[in-house]
Amino acid sequence: MADIQTIESAEAANEAARAELIAQQNDLFRTSWGMNPSVQGQIVMTQGVSALSPVSLNAICVAVSAFNEFSEDNDPHGMRDFGTVTVLNQGVEVRVYWKIDLYDPSFRYGSDDCADPAKTRRVMTLLFPSEY
Repeated sequence: MADIQTIESAEAANEAARAELIAQQNDLFRTSWGMNPSVQGQIVMTQGVSALSPVSLNAICVAVSAFNEFSEDNDPHGMRDFGTVTVLNQGVEVRVYWKIDLYDPSFRYGSDDCADPAKTRRVMTLLFPSEY
């Protein structure tokens, strides 16, 4: 029984380390706004978000880059791939989600190895909660 527990413990530790590596890569992508070549990808937004004022879009960029309020509720897998920010758009508070998804280098399928930046491309999507 101890051998099974040891194996399960090692597997859990390996998964936690893998999730932390992916989280660090996601943070680097998000905080550099996709400009760091070690974690490649693209940033897209829905038509609703793109219709916001330029000042609001800039505020979203700053807020997403600075986001660090991860919790069990918004980050249950520990990969720091989702968050919510609130900005003003012409005096009205607007809530925006950001979500990072992990794809293969062709952006067609999911990544075969999400922890390997050579095999993974990130897509961060900005969207309204109503568009989720």
